Amino acid sequence: MNTRDLGLIDYAQAFSQMRAFTDARQSDTDDEIWFCQHPPVFTQGLAGKADHVRDVGDIPIVPSNRGGQVTYHGPGQLIAYPLIDLKRAGYFVKEYVYKLEEAVIRTLATVDVVGHRIRSAPGIYVRLDNPFDHAKLGTAEPGEDPFRGLGKISALGIKVSRHCTYHGLALNVKMDLQPFQRINPCGYAGLQTVDLHTIGVDAPLADIQQKLAHYLRQFLATP
Repeated sequence: MNTRDLGLIDYAQAFSQMRAFTDARQSDTDDEIWFCQHPPVFTQGLAGKADHVRDVGDIPIVPSNRGGQVTYHGPGQLIAYPLIDLKRAGYFVKEYVYKLEEAVIRTLATVDVVGHRIRSAPGIYVRLDNPFDHAKLGTAEPGEDPFRGLGKISALGIKVSRHCTYHGLALNVKMDLQPFQRINPCGYAGLQTVDLHTIGVDAPLADIQQKLAHYLRQFLATP
């Protein structure tokens, strides 16, 4: 599985390149994982609602054909775009999403942070009071806020075309989090967004990228 580091690249440019790669690939095209960062941008997924964007300000908003709602990308956020032939790999979309989340959870564990899944809310979350606590999350009762006491540290949004994936995941390392306050992140009003730095972990983005690449290759490799 090939990996590419695109560096700091405009979101629309990366989007166009991913779509072109996917449209052109053949049954024997190697899978790839692209890593990058984006200049400040809001991206609106296919299910996105305009009222989830409360204050665009001077940050552009770009429509995207990925799943999900609105999110923010900016420098200091590690982006991974796996370009995977799911039919050849032998697993379905639900399992693919699980593998992406598991790669993030394993990456966070290398810096002693415990990542959690929330049912029906793709992405990875951490405890705000103690991100290093290994205790399982309790189940929210009907009517309770499932995100109470949690912050989102990684967002997922994918597209599948002809059994092939593009778009992917974002892992917040050390970035300006203020723009997340201008939106309802991933469609959830009041959801707090965090990065490794704000929860007390100062790790170079290059190191986190190396670890995430390792786990993505491990979980997404064709059997």
